[in-house]
Amino acid sequence: MRDPLAGIYVHIPFCVKKCGYCDFYSITRLDSIDEFVNALVSEIQLTAPAYASQRFDTIYVGGGTPSLLNISQLQTIWHCIHKHFNIQSEGEFTIEANPGTLDFVKSSFLRNLGFNRLSLGAQSFHQSDLSFLERIHSVEDIIKNFEASRKAGFENINIDLMTAFPHLSKDRFRDSLEQVITLQPEHISCYTLILEPNTKFYRRFQKGEFSPLNSDQEADYYEMTIEILDGAGYFAYEISNFTREKRWQCRHNMKYWNHVPYIGFGPSAHSFQSPCRWRNVQTLAAYVKNLNQGKLPVAQRENLSSQTLEFEYIFLHLRLRNGLNKLDYQQHFEKDFWNTYQERLQPFFSSGLMEQEGDFVRLSKRGWLLADEIVSSF
Repeated sequence: MRDPLAGIYVHIPFCVKKCGYCDFYSITRLDSIDEFVNALVSEIQLTAPAYASQRFDTIYVGGGTPSLLNISQLQTIWHCIHKHFNIQSEGEFTIEANPGTLDFVKSSFLRNLGFNRLSLGAQSFHQSDLSFLERIHSVEDIIKNFEASRKAGFENINIDLMTAFPHLSKDRFRDSLEQVITLQPEHISCYTLILEPNTKFYRRFQKGEFSPLNSDQEADYYEMTIEILDGAGYFAYEISNFTREKRWQCRHNMKYWNHVPYIGFGPSAHSFQSPCRWRNVQTLAAYVKNLNQGKLPVAQRENLSSQTLEFEYIFLHLRLRNGLNKLDYQQHFEKDFWNTYQERLQPFFSSGLMEQEGDFVRLSKRGWLLADEIVSSF
């Protein structure tokens, strides 16, 4: 059997401004972009020989704000990846963009270059919420950039929304959902704000400037999301991700959830090929230094234990609407899922938090509200 189709992630670590909640590595020194692109090309060239027989069908360019790069820089990255890796022509090729960084000309360039999926980091359709989240764009920017991208030929667009953050009201969040639905994107992602250490928001929380929502409040927002999007024809195929048709599910993210191999390029990027996971150095300076010396910028590499691989497999698959396939699990771990975990899981089935259909075990919609608690049973 041929190896599964793998994915490529490229981390672009540049932003005009660092949002207070964001814990992804990014910097605002935009004069370093050319230096970064040169180093990225070197990393791709050094990595490629190990994957000569591997086929790839997804590329995801994230950040940071990839849409800050100019046309020449994006062309260089795109052509380098396609020159050195076996990229399937019928793949999914995503680029993230922050509203305000696109116009019709740039959207047309991205589409003509070969990107066929766009992910817009809208976060909210209310200016007061955008200001709280320290976003630099306006509601008008979201709408203009979406319309320009449609006109440029993007037929697969995702819009990100942030939910369950301090000072958010249910009325404003409901209105944001309704405005997203009006635009009719193919895909919507709704993420709960998490106060990550080493972020500005976490320091503000420690100073008592605001408090995170409790689990019941988060659940209220999640139930509202499910109700409104489901009523508009969007179904949740993963806890935080909704689409109108199965063909618009994010194929690249499905690789993460299905434990399929992927390579990450750029500072702080992660890679996985069972049983090994590795990550790159965190900073641009260290990244460039390694590659200028002809070395791959790997900071840490670990071989995951069978127990870790099994836990991650269960955790990731239970995030999916389809759930965990018991036959696939048995092929991976050479044991029966139900016999192994029946005693622990029976209370969740009895209370309606888990369900079984054919060969699949999944969380119910109510179970998704308690996913972390349920997964901790394994």
